[in-house]
Amino acid sequence: MRLNQNTMLLGKKVVLVPYTSEHVPRYHEWMKSEELQRLTASEPLTLEQEYAMQHSWREDADKCTFIVLDAEKWQAQPGATEESCMVGDVNLFLTDLEDPTLGEIEVMIAGVGVGASLLAPFSSLRGVTTLGLTKFEAKIGQGNEPSIRMFQKLHFEQVAASSVFQEVTLRLTVSESEHQWLLEQTSHVEEKPYRDGSAEPC
Repeated sequence: MRLNQNTMLLGKKVVLVPYTSEHVPRYHEWMKSEELQRLTASEPLTLEQEYAMQHSWREDADKCTFIVLDAEKWQAQPGATEESCMVGDVNLFLTDLEDPTLGEIEVMIAGVGVGASLLAPFSSLRGVTTLGLTKFEAKIGQGNEPSIRMFQKLHFEQVAASSVFQEVTLRLTVSESEHQWLLEQTSHVEEKPYRDGSAEPC
C-alpha cells in the first residue's frame, strides 16, 4: 500500500517500517520454515516470486504491510541493516468490499525476544486513524493456541470457527473505550518519515 510507504513507527521495543525489496531475502528465508508455512497457511515461493509479491503488495490498495524490527538491536548498532534486525511483520488486509470499515489483521513473529502482543495495537491504531477502520478480524489456525491467546488478550473475541479450514475467526469492534485503550497502548509510539520520505524506486 502506497499509503504507508513513507511511514515509520517507532516504539520502545519494536520499529515498524514499510516492506521493501531490501527485506525480501530475509523474509524468504523465514518462509522456508515448514512451521511458519503451517501457522500462516502459506505456500513456499521462489525468491523471484517473493520479490514479485512484495512489489504487488506495495502497489495494492487493499494491503498495508509493515516489517517489524527489534528496536534495541536497530538503535544499538550504528549502521545495522534493517534486514539484520527483522523479527516479523504486521499486515492489514481490506478485503471486504461490502464493509470498508473491516480489516483483517495478521501478525507473524519469526524472531525471538519480541512479544507479539506489542504489535497488534500498532496496526489497529494505524487502521483506525489512517484507514477509518472500526472492526478488525484475525483468522488463526485452530492449533495455534499462542496466537489465539495473544489476540484474546488484545480484547478480540471468537465469532466463528471453520472445521473445513481448521481455523477460528476472532473480532475486535473498536468502541470509544477500545479506541481510548488503543491510544493508551500506543502513547509512546512516534510516527516519522521513512528514510526522510524518500520512496523506494519501482
